Amino acid sequence: MTLTFGEYQQESWKTAIYPYCGGTPVYPALGLAGEAGEVCEQIKKSIRDDRGIITPERKLALTKELGDVLWYLAALATELNLSLEHIARQNLDKLCSRQERGVLHGSGDDR
Repeated sequence: MTLTFGEYQQESWKTAIYPYCGGTPVYPALGLAGEAGEVCEQIKKSIRDDRGIITPERKLALTKELGDVLWYLAALATELNLSLEHIARQNLDKLCSRQERGVLHGSGDDR
């Protein structure tokens, strides 16, 4: 079953229960950083414990952590009155423009 970003954002918001929910982006922003760190932790453990190979067990753990990243991203976008679909489209447009101009590699936000 496919699920659009919009559908996910709407459904996941129904499970948003945290202090000042609907009034500040602070909690989901901090949650997003924490969950992204947990994704990195799983990759680090694959290097330390499995010679960099993503085992089926690690892949399952990463899937769960990435799901948590997605939840916090959706909550943060909702708090900021942004749609995940708009964010995704804007990001792809930016990357395609950089690729067309030959500045995909490099640094700086406004290339």
